[in-house]
Amino acid sequence: MDDNDDQVLFSKEMAGVIPLKPRDRVVPIKPPGPPTEAQLARRESAQRAEQTSNFLSDEFVELLPANDPVEYRRDGIQTGVIDKLRQGRYHVDARINITRRSLEECRREVFAFIREAFDHELRTLLIIHGRGRDDASHANIVRSYVVKWLQQFEEVQAFASAQTHQGGVGATTVALRKSPRASHRNRELHQRRRAP
Repeated sequence: MDDNDDQVLFSKEMAGVIPLKPRDRVVPIKPPGPPTEAQLARRESAQRAEQTSNFLSDEFVELLPANDPVEYRRDGIQTGVIDKLRQGRYHVDARINITRRSLEECRREVFAFIREAFDHELRTLLIIHGRGRDDASHANIVRSYVVKWLQQFEEVQAFASAQTHQGGVGATTVALRKSPRASHRNRELHQRRRAP
């Protein structure tokens, strides 16, 4: 097939197609104007609400050794849970990357991430915070705060440094407890199985 045959085929296929009329003017998209007083008030109100509900401490934290893995389990949580976390045997349901963010941004994002994950009944999370070369590096400071913050959530059952392929000590795998809704569904399911 040569170029002439292609042209004939193309013309046959395009038979009956009506071309669009060209437009002589460009219609610019109007940039958003400055926020209205109502929008500013809503934004301020949301920020105040978040600040008052965010209980994560921004006070001094003892810095962790930069290369040491971390792990924690709440009282009553079986050692098997922390072992599985350490070994990467839980499927990660959601992840967040807070590397190169200010400490205040990290505090806000970790708070919102844990709360939202719990509300959506997620169980295993990955927080990527980065890894510093020395104890006083920004990444290690954030990592030290993340460890402190995670212990302040009732929803957090356990956490451990991630597997090497997930970031090693530059990331933390977190296990959340079941939400009351999920626990209720499990009880109902087990009761049905036991019923004759």
